[in-house]
Amino acid sequence: MKHVRVVDGALVAAESADDATFTLTEAPSDDPRTVTVASVEADLARIAERVAHWPQSAAVCDDVLRALDPAGPAFAGLITESLAYSTLQAGAEFARWLAQRGPAQVPVTADPVVAERVDDCLRIAFNRPHRHNAFSTDARAALLDALEVARLDPSVREVVLVGNGPSFCSGGDLAEFGTFTDPASAHLARTRYSPALVLAELTARLGRACRAEIHGQVQGSGLEMAAFCGWVRCHPDAVLGLPELALGLIPGAGGTVSITRRIGRWRTAYLVLSGRSIDAATALRWGLVDEIG
Repeated sequence: MKHVRVVDGALVAAESADDATFTLTEAPSDDPRTVTVASVEADLARIAERVAHWPQSAAVCDDVLRALDPAGPAFAGLITESLAYSTLQAGAEFARWLAQRGPAQVPVTADPVVAERVDDCLRIAFNRPHRHNAFSTDARAALLDALEVARLDPSVREVVLVGNGPSFCSGGDLAEFGTFTDPASAHLARTRYSPALVLAELTARLGRACRAEIHGQVQGSGLEMAAFCGWVRCHPDAVLGLPELALGLIPGAGGTVSITRRIGRWRTAYLVLSGRSIDAATALRWGLVDEIG
């Protein structure tokens, strides 16, 4: 068992699991501070290489997760996350990724989110199947419009979030990243028009009746939003992860709040820093999802 902490672009030994960024073990463990892996040394070497390549993003991730009070209001956590995310958007690591990506064009989708109400149930579906429902600015606006119906109408007693096509949501549309040249404007857009905050409010009101049904690729912002729901049903084929570090960023759709509330800061840090995805069975065992079916 190895307790490790992110310090100045490197992984160093931590005194305890509580002090650690995360703890790796090769033995089965239900301790939310630990992650069971096939080889501790191999995993540590791989993560150390990633942390050395994205030292600023790794350090900010650790700082934000340690600053979060999982029992506190979602708003406070999202503000902290967004300010940190905006800082990284202005940093060298994100600029390096943008330069490597090069110019990109976001394809236009007529109805990026579709909603249908039957009796007291509102079913909201991501509808960019050709992009594995990658989350774009127009999808965010359409999702907010649909969620506002449920937020303002007390006769809506059930909300179901799904994805059309092969995946629930593969995360933010990478073709759109970097379109905000002003990090302050990006922060205000994220926090003033936040599906995460509305989902948190709906879950507080509806509990398990605000649920997500996830399948296929469930990455980045897709996983972050689903985790705010009061109940998450996961298809056995689902692949769940937080890939943002490879862009020089951290989760930016509320995941430092929603995912940490479900699985703790240690396993959240592991998902971000390792870049590894997990399967449905692992997600259920950790508490990231509530059922497989």
